[in-house]
Amino acid sequence: MGLDWSTPNHGPIQKFKGVLGCNGNLKMVVKAGMDNSDNGTGPLPRCIVLDIEGTTTPITFVADVLFPYARDNLLRAQVEDDLKQGVDGAVPIPTDDAGKEEVIAALVANVEAMIKADRKITALKQLQGHIWRTGFENNELEGVVYDDVPEALEKWHALGIKVYIYSSGSRLAQRLIFGKTNYGDLRKYLSGFFDTTVGNKKETHSYIEIAESLGVDKPSDILFLTDVFQEAVAAKAAVIVLSIRNEAMLVEPPIAPNYRSLPTSCS
Repeated sequence: MGLDWSTPNHGPIQKFKGVLGCNGNLKMVVKAGMDNSDNGTGPLPRCIVLDIEGTTTPITFVADVLFPYARDNLLRAQVEDDLKQGVDGAVPIPTDDAGKEEVIAALVANVEAMIKADRKITALKQLQGHIWRTGFENNELEGVVYDDVPEALEKWHALGIKVYIYSSGSRLAQRLIFGKTNYGDLRKYLSGFFDTTVGNKKETHSYIEIAESLGVDKPSDILFLTDVFQEAVAAKAAVIVLSIRNEAMLVEPPIAPNYRSLPTSCS
């Protein structure tokens, strides 16, 4: 599905304008944006674009829940198909009670077989998507969002601000995550979904494309929230106002003091 749980190393630190809510709480970002004082904030945004991993949803959920689920089910399903088709090098994956080394050896052998068989990445991604959908439908998976996200979405919706999602994961993945969360179905607060079909999240032209798609008068009418420095720099180059969660502070090198941060919750 393309979700990227990793937080890459930051590039050069640069100064730029950001938006920081009261005590850094997500639901207060708009209030900060309404303040026209000289604290670096501007007028109320017309649209808010949210990243998922590390911004609305803990990175650990993607890394420790979604990826392992897709990996385990995807490989077993694909291997079963390969065995039926007689793909050279394909071997059965041992059951969960088998030894770790035995399972790893089987996985490595099958990955090599898939590469030799020229398995198309798109096809595997589609299969992964269907597996996740099955997981959500069977209540084996449930999306997780930070505690401040539902209230923030409700507040922004009440203010007439349209909220969108921009993730490296497919639009199907995004709908699945927000359609069944630990706070229920949050899709009613979302106006649309963007994925990498508009471009890479670390490239400025992607944010220009989004701004044009949203029909705003100027890119600065958009508030973009992320936890990845390179994405923030790309959005800034498109003149999009942004903020960032403190989860990104865990990576090295640390964010410079002049980089406006958006902590996960109020202290």
